[in-house]
Amino acid sequence: MTEKKNKQVKKSVGSKIRSYFFTGILVTAPAAITIYLAVIFINYVDTHVTNLIPAEYNPETYLPFSLPGIGLVILLVFFVLVGMFAAGFIGRFLVRVWERLLESTPVVSSVYNALKQIFETFFSSSAKSSFREVVMIQYPRPGIWTLAFITGSPTAEMKKASGEDLVSIFVPTTPNPTSGFLLFIPRKDVTPLAISVEEGLKMVISVGIVNPTCKPKKS
Repeated sequence: MTEKKNKQVKKSVGSKIRSYFFTGILVTAPAAITIYLAVIFINYVDTHVTNLIPAEYNPETYLPFSLPGIGLVILLVFFVLVGMFAAGFIGRFLVRVWERLLESTPVVSSVYNALKQIFETFFSSSAKSSFREVVMIQYPRPGIWTLAFITGSPTAEMKKASGEDLVSIFVPTTPNPTSGFLLFIPRKDVTPLAISVEEGLKMVISVGIVNPTCKPKKS
């Protein structure tokens, strides 16, 4: 009887240690990986940006130690200064001249216009309400549901050709949500969810392990 009890105690202690071990991983791994990726990104920016700065203007030239993140700070300041200049009269004029030059160049114009539309969509305030919505649709066949994101509305010509009130849907792939499929489906076939885009992306990246409380929105 005593031997059996000792085995149960050892088993209980072993299960607790195993539980503590996995809990330790869950607590430290996300933070450690995040810090590791942040350090890699900062070092990458520092290496490429500081190499463009003349030695006489580089603060690290006059310091006995390096300044981690100096390249990132310089890059942020650069973008702010460019934005301030582009908002002025002379800046707007030069931007228009530059855009006309790019748009009149074969091949380059199509690439530039496509990238410009993408960045304007992501950074414009008018696109937030249309892009930041998580829905469910039946894809790739009826009876199979998948998570998707509304990205906007198709053109009037596309709606007229289909005879439906279409909506633009992006279906991300798992676990890499940067790739996926663009679909145009009837709005009536879309089921909105009362979760944020961040929660939806977490679910996609975690292949369903991170599961937020999803509730259909009341129409």
